[in-house]
Amino acid sequence: MESQLTILLPVAAAWLAAGAVADRLPRLRNASTLRRRTGWLLALTLTGVTLTAGVLAGGLLSSGTAPVHEAATGLILAAGPAFVAAVCSVRRIRRLRAGAGAFASAPGTPAPHGLRAAAAHPLVGLPLQVTALAMVPALIAADGTDLGAEPGVTGPAITVGALMVIAIGVRHALRHNRLAERARPDAPRSARAVGPLHV
Repeated sequence: MESQLTILLPVAAAWLAAGAVADRLPRLRNASTLRRRTGWLLALTLTGVTLTAGVLAGGLLSSGTAPVHEAATGLILAAGPAFVAAVCSVRRIRRLRAGAGAFASAPGTPAPHGLRAAAAHPLVGLPLQVTALAMVPALIAADGTDLGAEPGVTGPAITVGALMVIAIGVRHALRHNRLAERARPDAPRSARAVGPLHV
């Protein structure tokens, strides 16, 4: 059990750190800081994807009693959001870093609302945070606690997990929409302001 936990802890730490960095990106108002933190996020996400893929591949190549096989079994729940992070989040993070780099040449340049809205997009932070959340059952099982053996625990645990995923997704969507509205040019206050003059 201890070796299985040793295998899973670095994976969980990478996803947890990536989720925390992604959550703070839209709050950054400086373009150079946004570019630097996006670089951190890209490195953490690639580390999480690599470690997850390595453990899953090791589990396929090992026997059923090996610690890496048991660790890979625990990672099955996290494999889905980790795959979404590898396919969608990494691409968006790279584009966000390139966009922030275009504004970061002068020190103190503020980050445009459009970049902050892109940083708040659900496909940037949501897969990372859901993967970190999906690591919790694997860590609990690796610690020696069998939640499935305790009656009345599995159902509420699944419900709480689903509600947390929904809450995280709604939070990302609301923040993205708020920043996207700020990024739009000011609309005219009334049709009369842009209509033809009548004399």
